[in-house]
Amino acid sequence: MHSSHLLLEEPIRMASILEPSKSSFFPALTKIVGTLGPKSRSVETLSGCLKSGMSVARFDFSWGDAEYHQETLDNLKIAVKSTKKLCAVMLDTVGPELQVINKSEKAITLKADGLVTLTPNQDREASSEVLPINFDGLAKAVKKGDTIFVGQYLFTGSETTSVWLEVDEVKGDDVICLSRNAATLAGSMFTLHASQVHIDMPTLTEKDKEVISTWGVQNKIDFLSLSYCRHAEDVRQTREMLKKLGDLSQTQIFAKIENVEGLNHFDEILQEADGIILSRGNLGIDLPPEKVFLFQKAALYKCNMAGKPAVLTRVVDSMTDNLRPTRAEATDVANAVLDGSDAILLGAETLRGLYPVETISTVGRICAEAEKVFNQDLYFKKTVKYVGEPMSHLESIASSAVRAAIKVKASVIICFTSSGRAARLIAKYRPTMPVISVVIPRVKTNQLKWSFSGAFEARQSLIVRGLFPMLADPRHPAESTSATNESVLKVALDHGKQAGVIKSHDRVVVCQKVGDASVVKIIELED
Repeated sequence: MHSSHLLLEEPIRMASILEPSKSSFFPALTKIVGTLGPKSRSVETLSGCLKSGMSVARFDFSWGDAEYHQETLDNLKIAVKSTKKLCAVMLDTVGPELQVINKSEKAITLKADGLVTLTPNQDREASSEVLPINFDGLAKAVKKGDTIFVGQYLFTGSETTSVWLEVDEVKGDDVICLSRNAATLAGSMFTLHASQVHIDMPTLTEKDKEVISTWGVQNKIDFLSLSYCRHAEDVRQTREMLKKLGDLSQTQIFAKIENVEGLNHFDEILQEADGIILSRGNLGIDLPPEKVFLFQKAALYKCNMAGKPAVLTRVVDSMTDNLRPTRAEATDVANAVLDGSDAILLGAETLRGLYPVETISTVGRICAEAEKVFNQDLYFKKTVKYVGEPMSHLESIASSAVRAAIKVKASVIICFTSSGRAARLIAKYRPTMPVISVVIPRVKTNQLKWSFSGAFEARQSLIVRGLFPMLADPRHPAESTSATNESVLKVALDHGKQAGVIKSHDRVVVCQKVGDASVVKIIELED
């Protein structure tokens, strides 16, 4: 299966480009996060999304109420049961997002070089001359010459649906701007982004806190995407809040880096957060265009070395209305994989796009092709060098398991874990084969009833590149007293055979705890 892995350093054979892509049970090692909305909330569409490779569903609270999102989530649960595909849930906060309020929902046409006033007075009707906004401190934050972007569902870079404004003068609480391009804004709400300007609003708004403590708690969310994360303190405060909310103490926080302020504090944020979302939509306008790729490569490298999942947004915008991505977008997805991204996040493409299922399968196919030429050897050496010596016990076991798997051309790595940490460390070394992480539940009790841990840990690996979780039977311990943990291993091997990733005579690398020791063993399957 893996003999076809080429490296980008080798000349790529024309034949491999002309071969049709093969579909497999795991469409790609890179994960896909889909944002659910009007075009992707029926059970049928959601089943299609799961089968095409979506493993995390994102609920964006910057529009739609809790009831609407609850209906969508209930449909997702039905789809998960019918397709037997696990799916994690991510709640995306609104954060200090500036919005233009268009109560009448009439389309607004702005002309190039025309003047338009941004006002905090929300009683005024939105028109081509006046745009009411949800923040009264804009006049204090901006100065003449500053850049402001306004667009539907964030600025896409497509000049017909987004407008580029330049601040002309500040008059009291109003900001008068010159429109640099002609555009038509449609819908009830547009996002406003003031480029490289500090907006004095809390990262977690009162509305966010309310949504997390009601909808979030009720649905035991796996991930919280912290929008407009600007400082490590934002993550710490959010974690303090989650700790007080029972089950949500296990929820992972993904810091969303959306502006230069977040970029300046990137290292501290990465230390505190469980993962990073690189919001290229907003960053693409906060940074000069020629710097976007540099930031992407630098940030992904840092996340990879820290062993924390990195998620990239805004890859195939044009698929919102088209069945095929542009050439630049197709290349962009592949480069994201080669740069080391764990997951690709689809926003408008699945939320209101016409082809949510096709978009997921197209992105999955591009990721799978890019993975074939990912230079694992170079990546492995870089990671080992970065970690340095002496390595921690777990780290050395994880890197050895990956090295062994590559040397013996194993078809999968099977890892027994209860916290998920061991499996994530194996994935950090980016093996070229899938890692089946067998999550062993632990029994917890509060003296009144028993409960099992494990479901959170399993779902949280659905955003990590190369990790495919399965929940083991709680009667089998993760640490086995004898050197064999046969029954659980057999279940994992059967799972791999059913999935089509393990065949007879294949070699499999198994990573498990035996007593106090961690063991890496290689097994060869018989007929």
